[in-house]
Amino acid sequence: MKKLTILAFVALLPFTSIAQKHVYEDLLVMYVDEKYEKCIAKAETYINGDDTKRDPLPYLYVSMCYYEMSRNTKYELDYPKAGIEALKWAVKYRKKDKEKEFFGNYEDYWASLNTMALETGESLIDDPKTLSKAKQIWVAATGYYPENPGAWLMLAMCHYKANLAKEGDLAIQEYNKAIAAAGDISTLPPDQKKMLKNGLIRYCDYLVSKGMRDKAKQVASVGKDVFMGEDDFKGLWNSL
Repeated sequence: MKKLTILAFVALLPFTSIAQKHVYEDLLVMYVDEKYEKCIAKAETYINGDDTKRDPLPYLYVSMCYYEMSRNTKYELDYPKAGIEALKWAVKYRKKDKEKEFFGNYEDYWASLNTMALETGESLIDDPKTLSKAKQIWVAATGYYPENPGAWLMLAMCHYKANLAKEGDLAIQEYNKAIAAAGDISTLPPDQKKMLKNGLIRYCDYLVSKGMRDKAKQVASVGKDVFMGEDDFKGLWNSL
């Protein structure tokens, strides 16, 4: 995410934040200066503090720092799991920001995190040896952004591939709620649309493999008006 976006937002915090006591300019400065390890350590002091442990932003800063570290090769040896840590801490942040006081101001970051989740999760989901890692990613993706319908489809596919039909069906129920709440899917951000398209393709292929072609076409119809211009979705639709 662009750090200037964060800087502009934090400048407004004294006027917009009611529930949170602190604005954490120190964490902002360390993050912008790319002192990620120092920023994480300082954020954890707030997370462990009695007066600040309920504030969402320290958790978010930890997530953002790990995300940046996952993209920098100099942290590969010491922080090989920085990517999944970014996802896990995003979930912890969302649990603290239950009223979404700050959530909407960080859409650039959620887009970046969703893109990482999709790229990494899809590279792991088809190999039985790495399926559990893929599941870990999609559990996190649905945790920090439960409104994102495509993430629920991908989590459902992890369950189905692990022969956990009940859990897969529960994830599909959550997908149905999310897709209904999303309304016009053409207005979704590009990262969410791509995740939704890929999830639809995977889920429909799964339904066809189970002999449920009619249901697959019904599910795919959700994306017909939006994704028919893309070859992979068009190929799916024509096959149904």
